[in-house]
Amino acid sequence: MREGSLDAPVRHPIAWQSPDFIDEEKLDQELRRVFDICHGCRRCFNLCDSFPRLFDLIDDSKSGELDTVASKDFAPIVEACTLCDMCFLTKCPYVPPHEFNIDFPHLMVRFRAAQLKKGEISRVTRRLTETDKNGKLGGNFSSLANWASKRSNVVTRSLMENTIRIHRDAALPKFEKKRFSRNSYEPSINQKAPAYGRKAIIFSTCFVEYNNTDIGLATRSVLAKNGVETTTAYPSCCGMPQLEHGDFERVAAHAIKTATELMPWVEKGYDVIAPIPSCALMLKFEWPLVVPENELVKKLAKATFDVSEYMADINKKEGLTDGLKPLGKVLIHVACHSRAQNMGQKGVEILRSIPDTEIRVIERCSGHGGSWGVMKDNFGTALKVGKPVARQAATALDDGIEHIVSECPLAREHILQGTEGLATLDASNISSVQHPIQLLARAYGLESNEALE
Repeated sequence: MREGSLDAPVRHPIAWQSPDFIDEEKLDQELRRVFDICHGCRRCFNLCDSFPRLFDLIDDSKSGELDTVASKDFAPIVEACTLCDMCFLTKCPYVPPHEFNIDFPHLMVRFRAAQLKKGEISRVTRRLTETDKNGKLGGNFSSLANWASKRSNVVTRSLMENTIRIHRDAALPKFEKKRFSRNSYEPSINQKAPAYGRKAIIFSTCFVEYNNTDIGLATRSVLAKNGVETTTAYPSCCGMPQLEHGDFERVAAHAIKTATELMPWVEKGYDVIAPIPSCALMLKFEWPLVVPENELVKKLAKATFDVSEYMADINKKEGLTDGLKPLGKVLIHVACHSRAQNMGQKGVEILRSIPDTEIRVIERCSGHGGSWGVMKDNFGTALKVGKPVARQAATALDDGIEHIVSECPLAREHILQGTEGLATLDASNISSVQHPIQLLARAYGLESNEALE
């Protein structure tokens, strides 16, 4: 038996339809098997709070081993997992193809699937994951929703904390009045660009669709500048919020619906681009594990690019079109779900193509974890996990950084919130752009385009 694995990590299809998947006895056996191996290794001690909770639980037990830990005490370990995937991809030496076959994040989701089956995940929690319903409702009443969700609105935020358990201090995304997929903007294609002839369909993702259409508009503008013809589609959310709670049936439905609707475009030679890394991760990697027998899902996965990955691919194969202008000092956070795609630092690559621009890089978890990090029970932990990143961002603020971006816009806002009290200068001195593609649009002089307003 090898101590660790030198092979590239692989993941097995998720057997969520098997009765054994949520069988309490079999699940407990697997939890104990994995926890015992983690207890003896502890290389993951500085990742999310799941691992400190696990190790403290064992260390404080009667024997100092797992045999004197009650199974009922496992839930807080699972609750702390943000599904960042960093243990699987960067720390654990025992992931497949190693014979120990450790996949900690997918085991946590299996536990949550069992909780869901037993009715232990609250109706409020499940409602908060309904991004399409929430996005449509919030968009229809965007002025009211954005006013109510402001951190400065003490009355409404206190009410939200007491009713739907969202922490009163957690930064929340705004709702757009007009959905991205309903925007009529059609950028002019630069026929002189080296990449002219490429075609892509932008899967807008729920965040771009309902919360930040500018990321999508910037994506279309930058691609058009580089000669890429684009269209847009949004069949439904990718299902990441449902995956977080073990609702595999819903994830499978999202996967099949989206793959079916996008396939005609793929068959016409269009690449598929996702502007948000969590969604790209779902399309490329998680969906084929949830519905491994579906050929459309497999084909879609092979045709899908993260937007930073796509721009880096253009830069490598054809070259970016000329016209990029300096942006000064930029700090980019490499999001966990960008790293989980195992594609390299593509956001960093494209920003380094901008001339006379200082690029600083942070490659560590922000601690946010999507909907997990805004909840009352988790917000403090999210700030704690993200504090090393916040410290680096605070130093950058004090050094006069002009832009702080992340491929995950939610992580970016969480990082800025974490700098409060750590930096002499506050985040009001930097630009409001969240994503590297928006910076690329700014460097091309596209941000002032009236179509982006």
